[in-house]
This record gives sequence, structure tokens and C-alpha cells, in this order.
Amino acid sequence: MKDWRKYNGALIPLTPPHIEVDITGLEKKVKDENVFFARWTSNFDQVEKSEFWYVIQDTPLEINDYTSKIRNQIRRSLKKCNIKKVKKQEIIKFGYNSYYSAFQKYNTYLSPLLEDEFISSLLLLGVEWEFWGVYDLNGLMIGYSQNKVIKDYCDYSIMKFHPDYLKSRPSEALIYTMNQHYLNERNFSYVNDGARSISHETNIQSFLIKKFKFRKAYCKLNIIYSQKIKLLLSIIYPLKFLFALLKFGPFVKINILINQEKIRRSYEK
Repeated sequence: MKDWRKYNGALIPLTPPHIEVDITGLEKKVKDENVFFARWTSNFDQVEKSEFWYVIQDTPLEINDYTSKIRNQIRRSLKKCNIKKVKKQEIIKFGYNSYYSAFQKYNTYLSPLLEDEFISSLLLLGVEWEFWGVYDLNGLMIGYSQNKVIKDYCDYSIMKFHPDYLKSRPSEALIYTMNQHYLNERNFSYVNDGARSISHETNIQSFLIKKFKFRKAYCKLNIIYSQKIKLLLSIIYPLKFLFALLKFGPFVKINILINQEKIRRSYEK
């Protein structure tokens, strides 16, 4: 079970979504690790549309492959922002301000890490992680990306942009540059911006699809619950419409659990 990790009280695979997950003994692992559930996906990039997906790009594109409007936005952003591949230490020293400031704009129940927690989380990352810095013309870091690379696959795991500098369109400059690097120069199979978000609202995926021709790679969501969560769901799921009206305190997490179960059940139809 070395290919799994704990994340927010759940077991999540460490492997890329196109690699089949070994679930041998997983039910016992959920019990032994005292987690709420284990979650993984299968049937990656299936033809049939489903309620769960990853947002990926698997086509190398040149600047002329975009519309004239997008080309102009990319070029303007590249004039206002400098993008470069950096060492982990650069993010440790200068990344927290962008991380914390970006977090304040999120509509989420999650809380940002304290600076020492932020640093500790970066120090734990292995050699498979690569980092990119976004700088204004004065050399100030205004954003960054933390990417996990496995063979010819890259996961755009974390991207943060300081909200005070969004007029410079740092996201356009960063995404374009990283796509060129991984897809065009290193010939990776695909880059991945992650799965459909269940815990909070996000605009980044629609942004990537609309502007950078990313696409949804549909798949199946699988979950093994702990006995306690199974019992809880048996009680609250029939009342899901009532809980949907309660959007505060502990009900936020309950609604996330209900929404996740709704997706899981969609495959049983």
C-alpha cells in the first residue's frame, strides 16, 4: 500500500490517474489507518461522459494554435511577468505571501497553512517535484507552481497567484510556459490540472478548457468508506435536499460528503 497517502482524513493514490490502482487489502487499510474513506478513480479518459473527471492537456500547441484574442493575452502577460523554473528553496523563501494571499480569496472551509507548516510541507517533497516561479518586472515573486513529475506525466499540483497582481495575467504566462516545456520540449504524454473539485468552487478548470484547450478526461469515482461513515451516510443521504440548505459550520463538510456520494452513486444507474 505504499502508493497511497493520507489527505484530509482520506486515503488517496499517489499514482497518476492513467495507472491502475492496486486496491488489494484496501478495506482493511481504511480500518487500520482510521480514515474516513479511501478514494480512487478507474477507467481513465473513458469515451462515455461521467460525473467525475480530470482536466488534462495532451496536445502540444504553438502560439498560433490559439485564437488571436488568446494570443494577445498570452503575449501581454509574458511582457509583464517573468516565468522561470526554480529550486524548491526559492518557493520556501518567497512563495508563502502568494500562497496565503491567494487563499484569502477562496470560498472553502479549508484553512491556509501557517508559514512554518508551509515550509515543512515543501521540505518533505522528494525529487519528483518541480517548481516554477512567477515574477513581476521588479523581480518580486507573485505566484508559483508546484508540479509532480512521474516519467512522461506532469501533475500541476498547486498553483497560487497573489491577487494584487492578477491584472498582469500571471496565469496565462505560467500555463503557456509550462505547457511549452512539458508538452512541446519534453514530449510528455499529458499534463493534468487535477480532478473535479468537490470541496470548493474553482474557476481554474473552466479557464484552462476555454483558453488553453484543456479537456475533461472522464473516469469512474470509487470509494470505500469506514463503517462510521457508512452509517452516517445511511442517515443523512436521504435528507440531502434538507442539508443542501445548510451551508455553515459542520454542514459544509457534510454536504461535501453527500456530493461525493452522489457522484459515486451516479455510476450505479
